[in-house]
Amino acid sequence: MKTVDSKLTDVQVTDNFWSNYMDVVINEVIPYQWAALNDQIPDAPPSHAIKNFRIAAKEEKGEFKGYVFQDSDVAKWLEAVAYSFETDPNPELEKTADEVIDLIGRAQEESGYLNTYFTINEPDQKWTNLRDHHELYCAGHMIEAAVAYYQSTGKRKLLDIMSRFVDHIDSIFGHGENQLPGYPGHQEIELSLVKLYRVTNNKRYLNLSKYFIDERGKTPHYFDIEKQKRGDEKKPWWTDEYGSYSYHQAHLPVREQKEAIGHAVRAMYMYTAMADLASETNDQTLKEASKRLWENVTQRQMYITAGVGSMSHGEAFSFDYDLPNDLCYTETCASIGLVFWAKRMLNLEKDSQYADVMERALFNGTISGMDLDGKKFFYVNPLEVWPKASLKRKDRIHVKHERQKWFNCACCPPNLARLITSIGHYVYSADQNEAYVHLYVGSEGELDIGEQKVKIVQKSNFPWDGNINITILPEEEAVFTIALRIPGWSKGAILKVNGDVIDLNDDVKKGYAYISRKWRKGDEIHLNLPMTIEKMKAHPNVRGNIGKVAIQRGPLVYCLEEADNGGNLPSIYLPLNSQLNAHFDKDFLGGMTVITGDAERLDDYGWDEQLYQPAESKRKPTRIKAIPYYAWCNRKPGEMLVWINEKS
Repeated sequence: MKTVDSKLTDVQVTDNFWSNYMDVVINEVIPYQWAALNDQIPDAPPSHAIKNFRIAAKEEKGEFKGYVFQDSDVAKWLEAVAYSFETDPNPELEKTADEVIDLIGRAQEESGYLNTYFTINEPDQKWTNLRDHHELYCAGHMIEAAVAYYQSTGKRKLLDIMSRFVDHIDSIFGHGENQLPGYPGHQEIELSLVKLYRVTNNKRYLNLSKYFIDERGKTPHYFDIEKQKRGDEKKPWWTDEYGSYSYHQAHLPVREQKEAIGHAVRAMYMYTAMADLASETNDQTLKEASKRLWENVTQRQMYITAGVGSMSHGEAFSFDYDLPNDLCYTETCASIGLVFWAKRMLNLEKDSQYADVMERALFNGTISGMDLDGKKFFYVNPLEVWPKASLKRKDRIHVKHERQKWFNCACCPPNLARLITSIGHYVYSADQNEAYVHLYVGSEGELDIGEQKVKIVQKSNFPWDGNINITILPEEEAVFTIALRIPGWSKGAILKVNGDVIDLNDDVKKGYAYISRKWRKGDEIHLNLPMTIEKMKAHPNVRGNIGKVAIQRGPLVYCLEEADNGGNLPSIYLPLNSQLNAHFDKDFLGGMTVITGDAERLDDYGWDEQLYQPAESKRKPTRIKAIPYYAWCNRKPGEMLVWINEKS
């Protein structure tokens, strides 16, 4: 298997933490989602996705059901399946996937067009509403599935199907005679076209991606042009100071955009494509725009869990420092998109700030979207939950206090499955004569460095323990560089090679420790990253977190749950000098490090029936237990809290 975006071949994940997640996805989630796609899960919203393809292929009669983007659920399932084969070949599952691909081929029209909604429901309305109808979005996800399946199995059928569809798309869009000067309402195809270009070496696909990025935000706005053609007089549901364009990040040309705005997932996918194109074409203006938007998202609009998109209306960014804990949206797909973007920014520039955010998202805001057994899911990932408010208040209707079996709009579960099964793609990269270790994930990987393959074996008990052991196994002795990320959360890291201490003051550049030497087979690197418990504060402009702290250890953000700490969690105060202790509990939720310590709680003893009375501070000692945020809501549903009142 040859990955797309680096000189990396075949990473086998051996890490206990991620291997467990991969096993859950392979053994539970992928079969569960296959059942969901075939409407076989009792008491869950029907998908109808596979049946739509059968109807489009004229093998069954019936009507299209589901959202206009229902095809994308099948694509993401196929992509997750493809990545799973890299670590767990499964002939029976591969046979099922091949049959799905055959079905997709039979549903493809003679022109190359492929979309079950329009084939079944509105064959005369293709490409008439790019703003709302997700044709290019669905194409993008199917392209990603085709690339992944080709890479993991060597089979070209889906790749050829999608190349044929992209050839058709390329004939439809552009500035030539009878072409449409349009671009998608939901970005996705842009990043997938870069992937397709890398495996086919067909530059038309790269140019088509660049075309969609370059066209976005130009005036007159194409969404208005197509709206006039349709005779559509309705006002778009999404309006702000930019009209309806900002929801789609079409309010300005992408190179002029300075802040994240609009639908968060769309933004993440677009920013990913921008960084990819900047890397492939050496476009400095796209690189500068990508870095500018990165700074805005990660320094002004990102939760400590790496959740993005704070506003439920439009599943969108709102404004700088607006990060409410109990109302936030923070869609699972948005954090997944942030991982994609971070990886592409690392391709642009080796700077640990990108890998730090990638790690934060992977260990917090993404996997919180699935319970530990892979059978229930969160669409929304809040940082504070009061179940009664979620059930009664309309402004919190999106905030669930327990995970759901499935969703009518089921984009998040298959998106998370494809991310987890591809985790090996995020650990390493190689650039000429340098190898980079971005994530500390137990694994065995081969990288092309110089003129030879170099095997890297990484062992650790991360994220519970910061001791990392890496063995370097080149085919022959050679001089090259190994660069290891020193995480931003780490204080006092110690690095050794074959027992000799490396001075991190001299060799760290942009958060990476560069070790250049003649490497021999069996050379050992030991990196110790102290796992200090930190009480984190938010910027003073984050109003909801003034006077509060969050607990973090290593890359993990912690939370309080009612199951351990009782109800009314906002009544708990954490003293400034409180001693917090971490210990690994092998019997707790499958084994994880929990944090305990002394705190105080408001004492309501003696409070009479009056709703208000003169202020009087009464607190009593209490003990708290904090668990990793990703693991909340795996017991009896109840309150949850990340940001805790601080007592000075």
